[in-house]
Amino acid sequence: MVTGRSEEIPGRIRLGMVGGGNDAFIGGVHRIAARLDDKFELVAGALSSTPEKSRESGKALGLGRVYGDFKQMAIREARLKSGIEAVSIVTPNHVHYAAAREFLKRGIHVICDKPLTSTLGDAKKLVKAVENSNALFILTHNYTGYPMVRQAREMVANGEIGKIRVVQVEYPQDWLTEQQDFKQAEWRTDPERSGAGGSSGDIGTHAYNIACFVTGLKAESLAADLQAFVPGRRVDDNAHVLLRFEGDARGMLWSSQVAPGNENALRLRVYGEKGGLEWAQEDPNYLWFTPYGEPKRLITRNGAGAEDAANRLSRVPPGHPEGYLEGFANIYSEAADAILAVRSGTSPNPSVIYPTVQDGLNGVRFVAACVQSSARNAAWVKLE
Repeated sequence: MVTGRSEEIPGRIRLGMVGGGNDAFIGGVHRIAARLDDKFELVAGALSSTPEKSRESGKALGLGRVYGDFKQMAIREARLKSGIEAVSIVTPNHVHYAAAREFLKRGIHVICDKPLTSTLGDAKKLVKAVENSNALFILTHNYTGYPMVRQAREMVANGEIGKIRVVQVEYPQDWLTEQQDFKQAEWRTDPERSGAGGSSGDIGTHAYNIACFVTGLKAESLAADLQAFVPGRRVDDNAHVLLRFEGDARGMLWSSQVAPGNENALRLRVYGEKGGLEWAQEDPNYLWFTPYGEPKRLITRNGAGAEDAANRLSRVPPGHPEGYLEGFANIYSEAADAILAVRSGTSPNPSVIYPTVQDGLNGVRFVAACVQSSARNAAWVKLE
């Protein structure tokens, strides 16, 4: 099924979408993010698991070209003179690999929601698919797009807190405290679609990714204790993880979707020989910096003390809330800059940083290691 034809929009990247139909939460987030800086135009989609639902969703969005499945879309769009240049994949996890593969092998850039895939085997195959393609792959770990996360990363890289000793990261939520049967809960608690990890895969990967992104450290091994507190649940809804990083740094990670009173309470604390940093996603404009032996210092988004790495991602003056949607949009904006560089045959701006397929592989390895460790009574497991 293909309907209609869209006009090419000069100066924008032609974008397609796989998944993200009428009843999908994350699809709407990606569409807003893609348009916020006016660098993309959504022109085509395979928006649902059935042609009928895809057609309904495409009509609601006013899309020119709507397809019954992603393979049909990839084949057709690659042949069109004004076909899509990039595709956004916002399906449940188990579809990521198959969908991304179809577009990558036809030279269409891929922007994919996290985690990379539902299994480690698929993650490794997807890495190979990216290596064999001339297209870019961008993973939307959106929290890496927050200005004060970039500020923290810059400060660590500049040695302002010294050699890192301790990393603490947590991401508690409460929305799965009881058994839920609506779509977003239903597929996230199904190991066939989400993967073997529950909270560890859904939000634990965010926590792990941001810890590694800010510190620049790689975890060498972990010991995990995973629980499924809700009766009958087949994936974990709570995870406690000890981490051993390179350079003798130590870490603790907690992810939970059964913690009443928590909405999206991602929080990162990093402590080094010379000082510490603290950042909380629900208060994203602020980064606390404490040089050892001195009072805490508050660095604000787009305010005094914020560096270029943070300021270039800030859109509004200090004091105005800026967070989740803008973080996603920053990833899309950096993806656009990289795609436009490929289009023009130039080198990308060296300040452009976005999560890659390798970051995605690291996240899936983290989940697989957590599941393995917990099955062995929290034994230490080496990360590949």
